[in-house]
Amino acid sequence: MKKLKITQLRSVIKRPEKQKLTIKALGLGRPNYFNLLPDNANIRGMIEVVKHLVKVEEVEV
Repeated sequence: MKKLKITQLRSVIKRPEKQKLTIKALGLGRPNYFNLLPDNANIRGMIEVVKHLVKVEEVEV
């Protein structure tokens, strides 16, 4: 089963509210925090909104 390791690289200060809420929904909060989430369309859509703030890696679990 594939999972995505999503690491927040940049802060959400001075970002639109939609991006702040998306980062929170991904389980992140500060730079260098990461979360393992399932690889599905919902998560991929959220990543697309904040792709300039995060780094995404595929992990085999």
